[in-house]
Amino acid sequence: MILPITAYGDPVLRKVAEDIEADYPNLQELIDNMFETMYNASGVGLAAPQIGLSIRIFLVDSKQILKDKDYEEFKGEEGICQEFINARVVEKTGEKWTYNEGCLSIPNISEDVDREQTVTIRYVDRNFVEKEETYSGFTARVILHEYDHIQGVLFTDYIGALRKRMLQRKLDKITKGDVKAKYRMKFPLKKKSR
Repeated sequence: MILPITAYGDPVLRKVAEDIEADYPNLQELIDNMFETMYNASGVGLAAPQIGLSIRIFLVDSKQILKDKDYEEFKGEEGICQEFINARVVEKTGEKWTYNEGCLSIPNISEDVDREQTVTIRYVDRNFVEKEETYSGFTARVILHEYDHIQGVLFTDYIGALRKRMLQRKLDKITKGDVKAKYRMKFPLKKKSR
């Protein structure tokens, strides 16, 4: 089932998400729905807060995008398609590099963000098998972006104060639902029609 994506301005996007247990209700269905929602919105990652749930789950599919010829700079990277539950970053290493990021919760806005080259992350998969793995390049960037979501952080937090002030009007419009997105969204301040 395709779920609506929670828009910028909703308080759930600013909460540090909670760990879950293996018996979390309908966990497998939730993960499947999140993948379906992510693909419907042409995303490469999606975190539970983006569908209104303050729990520590996020998904990454960097395989699909790394096959695209527009991503030649990442040639040689294989990518992953993986869910991360109760994730904790163990270490971020390597020089920071700049790349233009966007977010499904903040449609039609993208900005340059500096992130480390490599991340080591500890998590459990959908079967609650514990893992600790290290990723680099584009995949590491997507993981760090989605990890930020379960920490209550948005990519706009990384841009300078002046640039953020310049974007504030657009951000306010997103919060009010005055934006066109190619997927279903839930807006915190959108007025209900009677």
